[in-house]
Amino acid sequence: MMNLHKIPATVVTGFLGSGKTTLLSNVIRQAKGRRIAVIVNEFGELDIDADLLRSCPLECEDGTVPSAAPVAEEGVYELANGCICCTVEEEFLPVMKQLVARSGEIDHILIETSGLALPKPLIQAFNWPEIKQHCTVDSVITVVDGPAVAEGHIASDPDRVQAQRAADKQLDHDPSLRELLEDQLGSADLVLISKVDKLTGEQLSKVRESVLQQVNPRVKILEVENGRLRSELIMGLMQASENRIEALHTHHDRHHHHDEEHVHAHEHFDSVCIELGDVDSDRVTASVAQLIRDHAIIRVKGFLSLPGKPMRQVFQGVGNRIDRYFDRPWHPNEERKGRMVFIGKGLDEETLRKHLLENVV
Repeated sequence: MMNLHKIPATVVTGFLGSGKTTLLSNVIRQAKGRRIAVIVNEFGELDIDADLLRSCPLECEDGTVPSAAPVAEEGVYELANGCICCTVEEEFLPVMKQLVARSGEIDHILIETSGLALPKPLIQAFNWPEIKQHCTVDSVITVVDGPAVAEGHIASDPDRVQAQRAADKQLDHDPSLRELLEDQLGSADLVLISKVDKLTGEQLSKVRESVLQQVNPRVKILEVENGRLRSELIMGLMQASENRIEALHTHHDRHHHHDEEHVHAHEHFDSVCIELGDVDSDRVTASVAQLIRDHAIIRVKGFLSLPGKPMRQVFQGVGNRIDRYFDRPWHPNEERKGRMVFIGKGLDEETLRKHLLENVV
């Protein structure tokens, strides 16, 4: 059991688009006075995930619209210079030292890893003396995309990602998405099946029995609908996961190093950011869908400004699945503009920009 005087940290991992950010947004909404620091490991120059976590969802638990975000600007730390499991010493440790220095102001730490991060190196960092005496891993949570797994996939568009990684000559290990998923599940104290509202009972049983329990039969499994889950179910678990991590065998134990000759696959993905003015959301959706079909795009995320609409629209695409929803009103002094980031392999910025601007403006 963990030392109660240490700051508990919850590590959330899972593939791109599995629902990690939506889950954490709902957890933050239930803060109820707890002082939460958030570390977000993003890929790309646009801090979409960090912005979503800074902003309270549309309604709070009492049904009111909040006037301020529950997480202060200084409470969100962004790690955007590479996959968190490959930049532990350079990126993660300095941030943790900052949080340790603020230990009297923090009740809990939430860490959202990137979609291709290996949990083990990050959890091992909690055994470093600078961190171990002050912090502990409350639990490791892996979020699984329920509909994708129910269809027999590892991710929403696994063939595209697998082909990109297999063609990358700089990788020094088998670029298997299944191995990565197994490492994420094997490291988990808790597995969350997301988007269960899109699954039938038979599909849900398939996800639980055919995939998850084969990998980690002792892990606890919870189901998540629209990212909504009571925060007490995933916080305060007191697992002290760092105490067991050295004994955990993963596929990538022999491959994962932190030098220039051994880089993680995440560092070989491209990121393209495009700014937009007021747009028609349906036209953006159609245009982005075409780009996904024509290019090696695995993730799209951003915000849109719609004419005559007082609220900002969040736009997210994973594989062929696109979701849109309004998250908050535009602030009075905020510049209303849309911003989109595309993540993939071999992306040409001018080609994407030309197609998008010609078809949505």
